Amino acid sequence: MSHIEQTLEKYFTALDSGDLRAILEVFADDARVHSPFLGELSAREFFLKVFAASSASDITVFDVLGSMRGEPRAIGYFRYDWTLADGTKVQFDAADVFDFNTKGEIVRMTILYDTHPLRETVGDKYA
Repeated sequence: MSHIEQTLEKYFTALDSGDLRAILEVFADDARVHSPFLGELSAREFFLKVFAASSASDITVFDVLGSMRGEPRAIGYFRYDWTLADGTKVQFDAADVFDFNTKGEIVRMTILYDTHPLRETVGDKYA
């Protein structure tokens, strides 16, 4: 298993269990997250919002895809079964694009998913 695969395995395991400390360990201190729902935030700000809005999540990773151009980049394709703090359940498929630095830390995560069904269900519970 490559270093990138190990990092993403740690990331998805931590996301699934709601472990903020473990998630932030795989991100560089200055890492940014680009979310279609929340815009651009630091990784810390983003995950604090996610966990504040959540009561549980279940991550099903379908695949991890590496760059064909040799860039330190990978895409995690997964299903996110998300339970909000108020008990609302949301399910969606997403692809997170991860860019890495030379130390193998995530420096940027770009989240891709169809926000239309989520906006109707989630509203401002996550903002």
